[in-house]
Amino acid sequence: KSSYKSQNKEFPKAGTSEYQSLQSQAVAYLVQREEYQQEADKLGITVTPAQIEKRIDQVAKEYFGGDQAELDKQLKAQGYTQATFREDITAQLVQEALFAKAAKAEPVTDADVKKYYEDNKSQYSVPESRDVRHILVKTKAEADDVVARLKNGEDFGKLAKELSQDPGSKDNGGELTVRKGETVPEFDKAAFSLKTHELSAPIKTQYGYHVLEPLSEVTKASVTPLKQVETQIRTQLEQQRKQEAIDTWSNKLHDDYAKKVTYGTGFEPPATSTDTTGS
Repeated sequence: KSSYKSQNKEFPKAGTSEYQSLQSQAVAYLVQREEYQQEADKLGITVTPAQIEKRIDQVAKEYFGGDQAELDKQLKAQGYTQATFREDITAQLVQEALFAKAAKAEPVTDADVKKYYEDNKSQYSVPESRDVRHILVKTKAEADDVVARLKNGEDFGKLAKELSQDPGSKDNGGELTVRKGETVPEFDKAAFSLKTHELSAPIKTQYGYHVLEPLSEVTKASVTPLKQVETQIRTQLEQQRKQEAIDTWSNKLHDDYAKKVTYGTGFEPPATSTDTTGS
């Protein structure tokens, strides 16, 4: 309700579908929080006052520059009391401790890293590229005029800033780096077939007419070696496995508790084909 008020929005009336949705979300959150607390009790996981104070200090520093008074002000605006805020912090710490235990997964091996690299080599491939400059105009007549002016010695960069309709390059004198296959076919073909500093004839594309000049030789395509990305891949796979382990544990926990939860009249979760209350 405080969130709605802070956004100057009217809180939905009881009985409406929006109200029912909010109620269901709140109930699901409270049920899940209690499931986590009971599981933590079984595992002997406890949260100390020192841990709570440390987390509150972190919140104050991260979001309010360490200003405790500003934190208190924001908590009040959101409808929190010190007690309810500490309850939420405690629940958060309990969840993190449970997830840390649940996130035990098979270690990522060198073979796993190599397989991922080979299976996803396109992610680490850099296509041919070339530095070019171009001027984009609407009509062929305008493009012919641009070619004539350039052949008469006018400055390409100045003409691009004056005439080009390409907002991404005109302020840079029409200069850009293009990668093979990433521009429209007509532009791509010219960019990689013209000689360096050879001025093109007008090139028609869906955007209009381009006058193009390559500024460098073509940089050959390359593949980033495994050695340069293996640490990144290993970290990614480790995080993925940990998340999968957490998801499996969380879903099993919800299923284990599903038959133990009873709801007051009117607070039962809505009937769906797939129960996602604990997700």
